[in-house]
Order: sequence, then structure tokens, then C-alpha cells
Amino acid sequence: MRHPPSFRARRALVSFLTAALAALVPFTVAVPARAAVAPSPSSAAAAAAGAGYWHTDGRKLLDAQNQPVRMAGINWFGFETSNYVAHGLWSRDYRSMIDQMKTLGYNTIRLPYSDDIFKGTQPNGISYANGLNADLQGLSSLQVMDKIVDYAGSVGLKVVLDRHRPDSSAQSALWYTSAVPETTWIADLKTLAARYQGNTAVIGIDLHNEPHDPACWGCGDTSTDWRLAAERAGNAVLSVNPSLLIFVEGVQTVNGLSGWWGGNLAGVAAAPVRLNVADRLVYSAHDYATSVAQQPWFSDPSFPANMPAVWDKYWGYIFKQNIAPVWVGEFGTTLQSTVDQKWLAALVDYLRPTGTYGADSFNWTFWSWNPNSGDTGGILKDDWQTVDTVKDGYLASVKAPGFTGGGGGGGDTTAPSTPTGLAVTGTTASSASLSWKASTDDTGVTGYDVYRGTTKAGQVTGTSFTDTGLTAGTRYDYTVRARDAAGNTSAASASVTATTTGTGGSSGCKATYKVSSDWGSGFNADITVTNTGTSTTRSWQVTWEWPGSQTISSMWNASYSQVGRTVTASNADHNGTIAAGASTGFGFGAAPGGAGSPVLSCRAG
Repeated sequence: MRHPPSFRARRALVSFLTAALAALVPFTVAVPARAAVAPSPSSAAAAAAGAGYWHTDGRKLLDAQNQPVRMAGINWFGFETSNYVAHGLWSRDYRSMIDQMKTLGYNTIRLPYSDDIFKGTQPNGISYANGLNADLQGLSSLQVMDKIVDYAGSVGLKVVLDRHRPDSSAQSALWYTSAVPETTWIADLKTLAARYQGNTAVIGIDLHNEPHDPACWGCGDTSTDWRLAAERAGNAVLSVNPSLLIFVEGVQTVNGLSGWWGGNLAGVAAAPVRLNVADRLVYSAHDYATSVAQQPWFSDPSFPANMPAVWDKYWGYIFKQNIAPVWVGEFGTTLQSTVDQKWLAALVDYLRPTGTYGADSFNWTFWSWNPNSGDTGGILKDDWQTVDTVKDGYLASVKAPGFTGGGGGGGDTTAPSTPTGLAVTGTTASSASLSWKASTDDTGVTGYDVYRGTTKAGQVTGTSFTDTGLTAGTRYDYTVRARDAAGNTSAASASVTATTTGTGGSSGCKATYKVSSDWGSGFNADITVTNTGTSTTRSWQVTWEWPGSQTISSMWNASYSQVGRTVTASNADHNGTIAAGASTGFGFGAAPGGAGSPVLSCRAG
């Protein structure tokens, strides 16, 4: 989180030397007994995009034949937990899981693990009923990992191994703990590099997941400077296998600028990571929405239009200045709030800076495949079979079943032509109808995305669209993009303005506050929001300032941000609409108790 002699000759030489050394001396860091590495690819397969180890060229990733490639993948966690194996194998065969990932258009698996698996751990939580996972029975965690890696490679997927935790108990701020010192961390990384030597399904290692405070970047303290630790570990991995990519995440805080754990790469500009092997470094960022935690940019009045500048500051500049490839190793959300929906739509757009998802784009792996991620959920629903088509659909334009060209795996990077003739064909007090001229394109346009401002209002296959649920007497700006079967999108059409009919009525709201319980060290409260206007609200926001040092710990039926004593709560996606005279509500927990009743202000939209 969040790649001289020919390839075949080099691989044969590695196999020969490994076998010879194993026959002569005990091998303490030897490649353990495991399933045989897939045979060397044929000359035809070797020419296919993604073959062999990968390396970098500026912001691009290139395969062994110097063809541009990109990762569009998924996180499948579990090896880092006390199950010591990828989750869901209690319900599914691992091969069917990987096959489904490929069918959905994911081409890379980020596979988290903890250092516990190097202690000979036996996995638990695998079903062998009715022949499920039969070839995993009796294997250690590492041997199961071998099976997953080998099968993924056999169907054309790549794998990035993610050192997620020092042990299965918890995440760590630094790359080491008292129980797992830096020496163990580096030794285990080298063991992995040796284990998968020659198996080009594994293209690299993510050195440590989400370093955060007190981890620093470029401070020079070897006990906390993540940049220096990444250099030590990265060079150790490359000393074993110089063909691997080294993925380095950010930290939490750089020069007073704080963000997501592992998501702050602002320090790279002044202090880049230095590796002994050129063209092997990929920077990795993590980014999340409000279902994980609040950040100040979510309550910015310009949200989500402010997000590209936020991403530029934290990690996007590395890509845009052609410093190195950037891989968004983790991003995810439950999609339950409107804020999160807007965030994900904006981030997907940002991942394809030219409007087309092709080789010259950001790389990514979504969090997560698993439905049992408490703060994001997954692409799969709780039955471990059914796809969350809404969540998966947000990623459609950046999918990449193969590795070359544009999204959709067809190898095409040509964006469709831009729709023309966008016009307003009619308005009512609550709707606007649009039409445009069809876009013609050699690869075939399959649909159109309609944007209301920066928000995607809808996706249609025809050349007309009616946007509903609007506010009377309000101006809206629309653009349209064409989309083809490969997931490429055109530039936005010329903008058109629609103003709904009617006066719009009056808008307004009031909020009332009631403490439901107070136990001294904390309390719960409920807030009722009433529409005092004459028109239906589409959204509302309640703001107050604590008289003391109270801090919100949780909130339900609303999203919130707290800066100092000021709290701003915004409607959830299901309760933003309030008819004139009607009410809705939300609640929260906070600490300490005894807060009294703050003065509330309410704004309706």
C-alpha cells in the first residue's frame, strides 16, 4: 500500500545455480520447497504486454520488452491476520477467486502479509469441503502464498507482496517493533526476494504498509526516518533480486502537513529515495474517504473540485513532474455517503489525467476485494460471491484486464471523439432534459457520461438524458463525455446551462440539540433538523462550536469534520432531502461530558 542476457537465459541460469548450490551446501535462505515455477514463456507470450520483470522510465512502468504497462488491481488481504492466509477461502476455492478478479478486469493483486508467516505458521480458515482448495491442505502459509502467486501468474495477473504488519496483532507506525526488529524485517524481505526469484508473477515488494507518526521523511534520525529505512530495505531486496520493483509508501506528516497514513509523499521533492539499482523505484500513496476518517478537505465549500489540488500536493506531483511512477496502493469506501461517492468519482477521474486510462496514467489497487473490511467493505458482498456492481462500476473507466493501452483490456488508447451539439430540450421545476449529437469513433462508442458541474449525474447509451430531483429556479451547468468499450472517455463537450422553472421557493432550516445520556467521561446527543422553508431541501449542514474541549468520537446519519472546537455535520445520502415543514435527525458520541447545549446554525441547500 498500496522491475546483457535474455530473460529466458537469465532465468535458466538462476535455476541452474539454485539447484547446484542446494546440492552442495545447506541453504539457510534457500528457496523453500514449493510448487514448481511456471515454465519460461514462449517467444509469443514473451512478446505480450506485461511479460517478465518490470522496470521504470520516468513516470512510466515498462515490461521486459520495454512496452508500457500499468497496474489496475485489487487488494486481497488475510495473510497479515491471525488466519495467516488470504480471506474468503472458507467459502471459495482460491482459483475461482482469482479467475473472478481477472474476469472483472483487475490485472494485479496486492497481497498483504505479516512477518509471522516466516515462522512456519499454519493457515486457518480454509474450507476443503467438496474438493475446495484440495491442493492447499497441509501446506504452510508461505506454501499457500506460493500457490496463489503461481496461479495468478498462470492466468496473466501480476502480484505485489505487501509487508502489511510486523505481526498479526496490529498495524505499526514504524517498520519495526520490539518484537520484530529492523534486522528481522530486512531478513524476511530478502527471504521473499529469494523465494520468488525467477517467478515473474511477483513484480515487486511494498516494503511497509502505512508508516505514520512518529515516522518522518528526510529528518535524518535513523530510528524514525522512513525514507532512509526504505533505502536500506530496498537495497537489501535488490541485492537478492535486482529485477524487482521497490514500492515505497509515504508517511503521515511532512513539515507540519498531515494526511492519511502512508499517503504523504510531499517529502520526495527534497529527499527522494535512492536505490542502488536504477529504474526500480515506485512511490505508493494511500487515499480514503469519510467512511475511514474525516479530513479537512471534505468540508471545503469547493469539494470535490478541490481534490485534484490536494492530491497534487501530497503525491500527484511526483507523476506530473515525471519523477517516478505513482501507485495508489490503497483507496476505498463503503460508498454510503454522498461525500464518499463524490470523492471516488473525482479520484477515478484523477487517475486518468488525459481522460483516457492508458499506459501513461496512475497505477492503482483498490481496497479491497474482501467484504470484511470494516471501514470500506469490498468489491465482493458478504457471501464472497456476489459483486457489488455499484462500487465496481465506479472503477470501470480505469479497469485494465490486460496491461497495454487503454482501459478495458482491448489494447486501445484512443479516446472517442467529443460529443457535439449539447442542448437543453426542456426544463421543469425539478428536472432538466438534454440532448447531443452522437460521437463517431473507430472503436465504437458504448455510452455517454453526463456531468452536472463536476458531479456525474448519469450514464446512458443513447444521446439524451433527463436529470431529475433538481431545485426550482436554479442554474445548472452540464457537459457530456463519450465512452468506448475499452473504457476510454472523450474530452468534455462544450458546456450548456439549464435553469429550472419556478421561483424555487424559500429555503431554510433550524437545528435543535438534546443530550440523550451523559456519564461524565462522555455523552451522546441527538440533533433534529427541520426544514423551515417552502421548498424541499436537497442537502443541509449544521455547524456549532463547543464551549469546552469536547471531541466527537462517532456520528450516525451524518458525516462530520471537527477543527478545533468547531464541528460541521452534513447530511448522509439518505436524509438530505427534507420536505417543507418536515424533519430528520442525526446523533453522535463525544467526550468529555458536561458540554451543555451549544448554539447551532443550520444551512439548507
